[in-house]
Amino acid sequence: MMFFRSCSLWKAAVCLFLLCGTVSVYADAVDTYPLNRDPQVREAFDRFYIMDYDGAISRFEKIQREHPNDPIATDYLLYATLFKELFRLDLLDTTFYANDGFLTGKHTVVEDPKVRDQIKSLANEAIGQANAQLKSNQNDANALFARGWAKSLEATYMAMVERSFGPALHLALSGRNDHNRVLQLDPNYVDAKLVVGVYEYVVGALPLPFKILIGFAGIYGSKATGMEMLHDAAARGVISTVEARTCMMLFLRREAKYQAATQIAQSLVTQYPRDFLFRLEVANLQKDAGQGLTAIASYREIVDLSKKNGYFPATHLELVYFGLGDSLRGQKMYADAVDAYRNGAFQPTTSPELKRRCLLAAGEVYDLMHDRAKAKEQYQAVMALGSDTVQGQQAQKYMKTAYAGH
Repeated sequence: MMFFRSCSLWKAAVCLFLLCGTVSVYADAVDTYPLNRDPQVREAFDRFYIMDYDGAISRFEKIQREHPNDPIATDYLLYATLFKELFRLDLLDTTFYANDGFLTGKHTVVEDPKVRDQIKSLANEAIGQANAQLKSNQNDANALFARGWAKSLEATYMAMVERSFGPALHLALSGRNDHNRVLQLDPNYVDAKLVVGVYEYVVGALPLPFKILIGFAGIYGSKATGMEMLHDAAARGVISTVEARTCMMLFLRREAKYQAATQIAQSLVTQYPRDFLFRLEVANLQKDAGQGLTAIASYREIVDLSKKNGYFPATHLELVYFGLGDSLRGQKMYADAVDAYRNGAFQPTTSPELKRRCLLAAGEVYDLMHDRAKAKEQYQAVMALGSDTVQGQQAQKYMKTAYAGH
């Protein structure tokens, strides 16, 4: 039993490693890929970090045209394309990764074959371009960094969308080895500390029995070392500072260190106030920390900001409404909670799974309000959307016996 639980936690660690194996912008006085300091690249990342994915992609496409044989230019385009798709699929909400539910549950996504092929094509192109540079100099730190990043990004897609954990882990570890080699060649190449630091942390966080097991395969890690590397990437990275902070925030959330995680989230909001997901993360952390009224105010602020034309280039307001519903429910503000859940259920971007979750939660709250008829209406709606799903099975149960809380 311990072995299988450890395997589940290892998969969770893999997902954290893959989710965080990505990059962002700024800092001087450290070594980095020269193109990272180009003003056009910085401008493109500025668009990316307010979630203007189309604006970022168009700029990265221009950069790639101007640098047709440069693997890092291809990586930029791969990066923006991947994260645009992950956002479309509701896979950038860290609530999914704050526990093992993402791995043990059935989180169905509808893969877009065209985008999938584009992501894999860009990854292969970047790896091929880096390999071409490495043929003339196997110790080319820039080429190793670009290749490791491309591998990490493709592995992210494989694990999070395709849920192919084994192949994704193999590819991700290969990317980690590339970045570890970069640091051996140049300890001042701080951006490479992101992927290596995440690897160190997640392996170090595994239960002792499983760490002993994988130690026979030569896989070791240290939480302290990993966090130290992430701190350095956050402080001095050229294109890793935002993701390093995001990784630290996610790890702290999993450890229930909500105050420290919230401080990081708020620093990201200060830097990128128009980034919808950073604001959502602040509210989610306040909710998880038991600060219900504060969380309610934060969720409502996001809704209000979304009404300002063009303030958020991209939103998934259903995520806000679901968190708001949970927070209101926790404060026993049941009528408002039902309204929030139902608002979440009927947003134009709501996924089928989240719609079922919203309606199921609304039914539970109606039961808590002793309005059995309306509760059954919600449960029936859930079953109509998938009686064989986790939520559908719960709805069938509550159709027979009213939800009484837990």
